[in-house]
Amino acid sequence: MRIVTRPDFDGIVCAVLLKEVEDIDSDIYWTEPNEVQTGKALVRKGDIMANLPFDPNCSLWFDHHVSNKPEKKFKGAFDIAPSAAGVIYAYYKNQGKFDHKFDELILNTDMIDSADLTRDQVRFPENYAYIILSMTIKNRDYQDIAYWNKLVSMLGEMGIDEILKDSDVQERCDAVVKENNEFGHFLNKHTIILENISITDFRSLDTIPSGNRFLTYSLFPDTIASIKIRYLEKDKKHVLLSIGHSIFNKNCHVNVGRLLAQFGGGGHAGAGGCTLETETAQKNIDHILEIMKANQKEEDV
Repeated sequence: MRIVTRPDFDGIVCAVLLKEVEDIDSDIYWTEPNEVQTGKALVRKGDIMANLPFDPNCSLWFDHHVSNKPEKKFKGAFDIAPSAAGVIYAYYKNQGKFDHKFDELILNTDMIDSADLTRDQVRFPENYAYIILSMTIKNRDYQDIAYWNKLVSMLGEMGIDEILKDSDVQERCDAVVKENNEFGHFLNKHTIILENISITDFRSLDTIPSGNRFLTYSLFPDTIASIKIRYLEKDKKHVLLSIGHSIFNKNCHVNVGRLLAQFGGGGHAGAGGCTLETETAQKNIDHILEIMKANQKEEDV
């Protein structure tokens, strides 16, 4: 039996929980949502999928993204919840397989994945243990698989204070703080505001900067949503589009996950992404932007 999940904090915590309650006999298979949607992910019978779109080959599936809401019966659990890990926790708790061991971890995973953050948590994540740890998880062409697996093991066995003392974790946390400071410069330089939407376009950069994805809402507090654009690969054949509601200015009514599902992507009501063919990307981006600017509630669309 194998866990199939994505390399973000929610996905890692999903793996922690599943390893605790299921007979896992294979290495974790890390993949991204777009790879499942395009058929590139090699999902097998017997796999337990979490925090990803459904694949008919899997035997158990857990998710919480509105765009992935199932239409057919399946084994597992789905709920529009703050995190996929929370869905898993509730599912197995109802079966009596969890006590309170992971309550704190799930509470923080819910907060981080649903972006239920304060301005101080966004500006100074280094002061918040779980938040800064979550920011050390990045997917650079699957170069960090050993680190993701390490976090799964540590979060299953150790407290957060002990984890942060690990030299590898410490080094990555220090790098995140430096990276976030530099990221603000790139956001200011490559972002324009159209009405009340911030548009950050990194397509002119050879190296895409990383940083706190919520920082844009602190830098541009009058905006209700952000759009981030970059090339997916070095050959520039695909454009990756990410959209999110401001976590501070709660006036965006567009269901982002459902909107981007029309373009082959998906996500939550308040955040999501899609991959576009470069040749037609700008036309689609312009269309998406018009919908975002109109800001109609779903029942009015």
